[in-house]
Amino acid sequence: MAAHILLVEDDIELAQWIADYLIAREFEVTTCHRGDEAVSLIESLNPDIVLLDGMLPGMDGLDICKAVRHTFTNPIIMITARDEEIDEVLGLEMGADDYITKPVRARVLLARIRGFLRRKEVSKHNNSQSDETSETLVEKETSTILTFSGLTINEQTRSVMHDGNLIKISSNEFDVLWFIAQRAGQVVSREALVTHLRGFDYDGFDRSIDLRISRLRKKLNDDPAEPYRIKTIWGKGYLFANDGW
Repeated sequence: MAAHILLVEDDIELAQWIADYLIAREFEVTTCHRGDEAVSLIESLNPDIVLLDGMLPGMDGLDICKAVRHTFTNPIIMITARDEEIDEVLGLEMGADDYITKPVRARVLLARIRGFLRRKEVSKHNNSQSDETSETLVEKETSTILTFSGLTINEQTRSVMHDGNLIKISSNEFDVLWFIAQRAGQVVSREALVTHLRGFDYDGFDRSIDLRISRLRKKLNDDPAEPYRIKTIWGKGYLFANDGW
């Protein structure tokens, strides 16, 4: 079945161009031109990916992202003419998964979309093994739980428990946490994180990983000034500490 993409863009000509490009590559595309119609469409259609313009009539893209993020778990890619770093940070903080500035480069957009869909398929495949024997399921569940002092990360249920409390984190934050926690005690580079999580090479400017790490630190009570649980190793990447929990 073709992946369903909801495109929210008030520039009619640009929206038609993007829709035609994606339809030609066998995606199903629904187009919306107003922000105040987007929230209900996202909730009713539950598309595989939302392409969301930042400035829209009726409702701003940032407000749309904030409004749906607590229930909509699929990726949101913001597409906007605003190229200031603060705008990118705001978009990511509101819950966007990616940020592309105009003019849109078709192959870049396609690579981002396919990267998100690949990760979704891997996750779906991992969750579809429920017909195994009981003994195998126990072994599998054990292998997908990481436990540290006061912290439990369960890949099977994609849940995080810290000091007995269930921590609410987004799907993308979980992916980052799981990846670095599997490599506890080792430095993980931004390049490795971006390549694994987004499916393309790090270009030196992507800051979405940094924002997710920052959000994880807040939720896991790490010290933002001097983090000791998820450490920044300057010039190299991040280190998930074995003994910080």
